[in-house]
Amino acid sequence: MSKKNRDTKISNGTTVFSYTFLIMFTIITVFPIIWMTYSSFKLMGDIMINPLSLPSHPTLANYLKCFKYGNMGFAFFNSVIYSGISTLFIVILSLQAGFALTKFGYKSAKVFGALFTLGLLITVNSVITPLFIMETNTGLYNTYLGVILPYIAFGLPMAVLIATSYIHGIPNALVEAAVIDGATYNQIFWRIILIVSSPVMATISVLSFLGNWNEFLMVFTLTSGQNMRSLPVSINSFAGRLNQDYGLQFAALVIGTIPMFIFYLVAHNALIEGFGEGALKE
Repeated sequence: MSKKNRDTKISNGTTVFSYTFLIMFTIITVFPIIWMTYSSFKLMGDIMINPLSLPSHPTLANYLKCFKYGNMGFAFFNSVIYSGISTLFIVILSLQAGFALTKFGYKSAKVFGALFTLGLLITVNSVITPLFIMETNTGLYNTYLGVILPYIAFGLPMAVLIATSYIHGIPNALVEAAVIDGATYNQIFWRIILIVSSPVMATISVLSFLGNWNEFLMVFTLTSGQNMRSLPVSINSFAGRLNQDYGLQFAALVIGTIPMFIFYLVAHNALIEGFGEGALKE
């Protein structure tokens, strides 16, 4: 057998193995989502008798009960408020920090950059108790601001790291030319940096929004009223020891999952573009 034929067989075998692995991985990943979705249209009895079967009599009863007894309407609204507002501030503040750290020429820029990086080492679990005490003493407990501010604080370290890496690749000549033309740094940021950085803005937006949308511990700890709960906390209320209605749980999970899928499908191209351009700039 010639070397060329042997290399061709090895290449074909590698391709077959790769596709087989990817197909199996896709099935393992996608099937639970499909099963959860169609099971949400089944009653508890049907799920217990035939867990994997398709619904013989599809019903919306689980979804109606979720919104009636689980306060899912308020939870959905709260998740949008928490995730949307915090993501907006994370994007703006991280780009401003990245602009200052890379284009102002401060000698202390590396020190502040390192401090932001150290923020990645702080976990929610390690500070949730003092955070709860502080918010209780300052009157922020069980308020929108009491959730949004920690979201911004925990989202900034990674966002600043991404923004700094991207803005560092923007030519200094672009900023210098604007300064020569009489533009202030504030004008340069809003009229130049913000526009040029649109790919990384999309990347930070997707990562921050999805992370905050799925966050559970802070909302669970820093709020108490049903009208302040987010979707993950409300979904958790259907999984108590005395509440084993899997139909309700599946319906609640679908309600919380669909917006994430829609948001990702809309923004995934921008997410990939942001990572790609960031890599090229480096």
